[in-house]
Amino acid sequence: MPVTDCLHTIFSRRAAEQPHRIAVTCGDHRLSYSELDRLSGELAERLRGYGVCPGVHVGVCVDRSVDLVVCVLAVVKAGGAYVPVDAEHPAARVAAVLAGSRVPVTVAVTRTADSLAEWSGPVLWADDSEDDDTDDEDTDDEDADDEDADGDPGDGGATAGAGPADRAVGADAVPEPAGEAGPDDPAYVIHTSGSTGAPKGVEVSHRSVVALLEHGTERFGFGGDDTWTLFHSIGFDFSVWELWGALLSGGRLVVVPGRVARTPALMLDLVRREQVTVLNQTPSAFRRLAAAYLADEGPDELRLVVFGGERLDVAVLAPWIARRGDDRPELVNMYGITEVTVHATARRIVAADLDRPSVSPIGRPLPGVRIELRDESGAVVPDGTPGELYVAGAGLARGYLHQPELTAERFVTSGGERWYRSGDRAVRTDGDLVYLGRVDRQLKVRGYRIEPGEVEAAVLAHPGVGTAVVTAQDFGEGDVRLVAYVAPPPGADPAGLTEADLAATVADLPGYLRPSRFHVVADIPLTAQGKADVAVLDRLAGFAGPADPAGPAGDDVVSGVKAIADEVLRRDVPVDGDLFDLGATSLALTRIVAMVNDRFGIALTGAEMEEPTVGCLAEVVDASRRHHSLQQVGG
Repeated sequence: MPVTDCLHTIFSRRAAEQPHRIAVTCGDHRLSYSELDRLSGELAERLRGYGVCPGVHVGVCVDRSVDLVVCVLAVVKAGGAYVPVDAEHPAARVAAVLAGSRVPVTVAVTRTADSLAEWSGPVLWADDSEDDDTDDEDTDDEDADDEDADGDPGDGGATAGAGPADRAVGADAVPEPAGEAGPDDPAYVIHTSGSTGAPKGVEVSHRSVVALLEHGTERFGFGGDDTWTLFHSIGFDFSVWELWGALLSGGRLVVVPGRVARTPALMLDLVRREQVTVLNQTPSAFRRLAAAYLADEGPDELRLVVFGGERLDVAVLAPWIARRGDDRPELVNMYGITEVTVHATARRIVAADLDRPSVSPIGRPLPGVRIELRDESGAVVPDGTPGELYVAGAGLARGYLHQPELTAERFVTSGGERWYRSGDRAVRTDGDLVYLGRVDRQLKVRGYRIEPGEVEAAVLAHPGVGTAVVTAQDFGEGDVRLVAYVAPPPGADPAGLTEADLAATVADLPGYLRPSRFHVVADIPLTAQGKADVAVLDRLAGFAGPADPAGPAGDDVVSGVKAIADEVLRRDVPVDGDLFDLGATSLALTRIVAMVNDRFGIALTGAEMEEPTVGCLAEVVDASRRHHSLQQVGG
């Protein structure tokens, strides 16, 4: 059946049907469907005053809160397409995404003002009701339309209390409002890593999202009794499935704070406390959460766990299935990418799949989706022969924002039908697809799709770098991180390149795009085909390992913790150095804490640390051991 609805019209129907049901929560904050409908409607009116209408892209820079859901819903109610930026990303990255999307206005909250420090465009502060009271004097001011080079909001708009100044919109900056959005109008733009060194925006219509969720509801029975988590960043397309899946089916959405999302023990507590029924995870994230589950078994309401965002090797699920089985929750692997609207296939994972632990089954296309496997010439390959995944159907994005040539290259017409060339390889046997990997250099790290060229372009900005090669390495237990190999220009001395300087060069990239390690080499070795020989580079960068992680003789907690951190991060870790700045991922920190627990006989979760340093973790270890000793004395 053709899609005739938009995201906001379906939501409004749900709000009319169940006005008092809770729609969204975050900590102690909660909004019913009627409250969310009213608040988003009021904000939508303010956005229309800024000229937002169908076809207009609106930046959204809001932290993980109920405000985030209000703002996203308001943008689509106003007829616009939301362009989400992660408020935790560097201000330069945020400004680059907003500028590249040519948004006439960004909706934000005053808590995220620092994230917009380098954005000189207009901002509507959603948590200040008076900030959009721009009058003729404001909008006629000769400075109102000028871009402030240093990113200062300036005096272009009315201020709201002590919050940031509202950045006024000139009369000619945006089009006049023109009716309601239709199913074929854009609903959002999600940015992915770009091979040219700049992120590329994927524009997706209401029709594509509604089709995905209608099929999802049919397949999984989503409804008003379900509680979902918004676990992922709003800038990651998995969030589309989470946010709209909950609200369009009448369920409850739990916004997960960043610290909770990064700490498995806290996430486990949230899942149980909020009685979550639908959980969406990248395999890397679930691996950490599953370890917390199996260490602290207890009742939960989970009925469905959906995996996506990166390759799932079923072996990761072996401990879970051994303890919990494969029936409840149902475990489903869904393959998809931003350009085909989050998910394109689904495959239930069962215990029998563990007989082939290194295989990544992705199943069959969702209703309304068609998939063909083709060779390098574009010809369809027979079953049993690997080929590139071509995807067609309702989920295809409108294209890349403001990049018609790239759109034409990746969205191709064949047999009178529009297809997306995914760049992924798979093989089909008896109707089921098995994922094999990429046909190009694209990487998947922590669920994010990464073009190494974007990171390499940032590294090459360092004046002492002549060549850069970025790849991914598994540091153990699925802890995959980016690694950069750099060489100076021909004849230059590599001694002038330090890891600290190279790290500073990429500091404006989001955390997931920053290499964890920089290896300086005299030259980049090449294969016979003239490509960078990554295998040789990996051998050159071999790490012999630190001293015994049990630490030196005696009971030196700091030395013991440091030795463990050295081993996991494969480097000499300063006691006061920020572990994340030194290349740690959330998985790496989890491994460090687990090894510390084993070494010192304690049970930390990581949530006890006020800052991610060896020194802080050592203090927490000391405090835990003293507490344990006092309990024994008291007993």
